[in-house]
Amino acid sequence: MSGFDEYAALIRELSTRQRGGERAIAAEAERRRGLQSGVDTLGQRLAAQGAHLDRLGEAVGVPMGSVPDAPPPAGPAPGAGPGAVPGPPASAGPGPGTGPATAVGPGPGGGPVTGVGPGPGDGGIGGGAAAPGRPGVGAYPGDPAAELATAGRLADEADRHGQETEALARRPALLPTWSAPARAVAVYVGCALVGSLFMLVALVGSPLPVSGLDLVAALSCAGVPLMSFVAGQFVLARWGRPVLADAESPPGRYVPLGFVICALVSPSLFCLYLLLFRLLR
Repeated sequence: MSGFDEYAALIRELSTRQRGGERAIAAEAERRRGLQSGVDTLGQRLAAQGAHLDRLGEAVGVPMGSVPDAPPPAGPAPGAGPGAVPGPPASAGPGPGTGPATAVGPGPGGGPVTGVGPGPGDGGIGGGAAAPGRPGVGAYPGDPAAELATAGRLADEADRHGQETEALARRPALLPTWSAPARAVAVYVGCALVGSLFMLVALVGSPLPVSGLDLVAALSCAGVPLMSFVAGQFVLARWGRPVLADAESPPGRYVPLGFVICALVSPSLFCLYLLLFRLLR
């Protein structure tokens, strides 16, 4: 092979390597752009989650500013420099890949001094994988794509828990699976029944004869239904309304329905009590 042929072959090999290097550079740039896009998207999701948590905290009366922060991760020992990285314990021996490093310099006798320096595995700076992770997790992976995927999965889990929390906050504490009218009817009927028990106690403990219970009858037919209605209003306002209620959602207290139930149930039960007392005399 002549010199020109060798020169042409070298030129072709150099061109091939150059094209390969350009493709590698383009692939690396595309990978970095993808990572940056993923980081931007994740940042927007985290900002939206933070705003959502703020709204939930304000709704339940626990602002996020009053929530204590998590304890800081374990860091270097006090007194270490800003670039210090925690190394192995003092009792640990040299790990794999460690070895003495020769420090070139004049010794006391003019010869080189050989010392043990940090080798490849002596706990030097090794990127994100060398930094300790959260308690119970260990070191973070060194691959940015893996770290981004892990953060995305954690964000998905946070979204799921946030949706479950919001769904629970939109259900009242009292009879959460019931509809609003059925809940109101149950509460007013229950309050009216409790009031009727007080009426029965007043009727039994009254020293007046059954035919002359004017005061007891007045209190039973007027005061007890009113107290039962007020008690039902309080119960529905306190436990019958969800924490995250929309501005357009009805209060769910059903005032006319409650007044009718309390005005009919309590006097009807009082009349039934009087009839029973007359029959049992």
